[in-house]
Amino acid sequence: MSRRIKVGMVCYPSHGGSGIVATELGLALAAKGCEVHFISYAPPVRLKGYAENVQFHQVFTDNYPVFHHPPYTLSLASKIVEVAELHDLDLVHAHYAVPHATCALLARQMLEDRSLKTVTTLHGTDITLVGVQPSFHTVVRFSIQQSDGVTVVSRWLLERTIEAFGLGRDIEVIPNFVDTQRFAPRRRAFDGPFITPERKVIMHASNFRKVKNIPGVIGVFRNICEAVPSNLVLVGEGPEIAHARELVRLHGLDRDVYFLGIQDAIEELFPCVDLLLLPSEHESFGLVALEAMSCGVPVIATDRGGTREVVESGVTGFLSDPSDHQGMARWAIDLLRDPGRWTEVSRAARARAVQGFDESRIVDRYLAYYESILG
Repeated sequence: MSRRIKVGMVCYPSHGGSGIVATELGLALAAKGCEVHFISYAPPVRLKGYAENVQFHQVFTDNYPVFHHPPYTLSLASKIVEVAELHDLDLVHAHYAVPHATCALLARQMLEDRSLKTVTTLHGTDITLVGVQPSFHTVVRFSIQQSDGVTVVSRWLLERTIEAFGLGRDIEVIPNFVDTQRFAPRRRAFDGPFITPERKVIMHASNFRKVKNIPGVIGVFRNICEAVPSNLVLVGEGPEIAHARELVRLHGLDRDVYFLGIQDAIEELFPCVDLLLLPSEHESFGLVALEAMSCGVPVIATDRGGTREVVESGVTGFLSDPSDHQGMARWAIDLLRDPGRWTEVSRAARARAVQGFDESRIVDRYLAYYESILG
């Protein structure tokens, strides 16, 4: 890095993949000497304690009776301007097109006396769900077109973005990454009721939205459980969590399924897990799959979307049509019944994460991209 870059990192603070990637990226950039300013309505969940070169700036929104909804976007744009002026930011890195990139562009316009570069990273649902809605399509396209730099987390998402918006601009594919030192195979340190010598542990972790195919998770697990004594650990919260509880009760799986809610230190759980299950309708990347692989956990996941660029089917895990519950279960059963094969896949998964997606390597690509945008 030729100079100390000052970055405003705008993201959601929640447990979703975009917020996690943005936080981990910011912390890694700070460790490399950048000055990073997180801007959001709450501290990002993985921003714990003090970190050198890192500051958090909270966005507050006043709700006046004339407003039907609190005007968060205007408050965010104003906060970006405030932080940019106070700390002399070089660029704003917005994670999600709407509203973050839109607000960054508005802030850039408001800063008439300086040049503030904007980089937008598209993570998936901002294109595949929000972006295709008629009420948002125009503003999403504008935000992408007007950004100084745009990145996507997978080649699959690049294709979907071009397909949805017919863009004629350069977009860089920079995949998500994992801290392979923190997410690493280790002795089981976690002790929980779902860990027993005679039962395997299957995990699903997500934001429990419809796209995560929660009925598929339960359906695949039912097939696994009939052949191999197993427990299912569900990590996360979201709109589909009540449906998941109802399915578990309906199928009489109450004693086999454990709801752990949101877990900040998921890397402490992975060493207890024999298999990660991710039968989503599609995944733009599949960050949780990569984190599991880095811990040596084989992954059985959807073959729809960016998971094809993360999981090497038959080597580091298995990819399948998300509606094929029996097929996914067969892969899982064969793997869980064969310790030698499981160890082979586990080692390959770890090697794939280290060689292809290690944090330091990917963060260096972001730094090089920043340099190219700043000229």
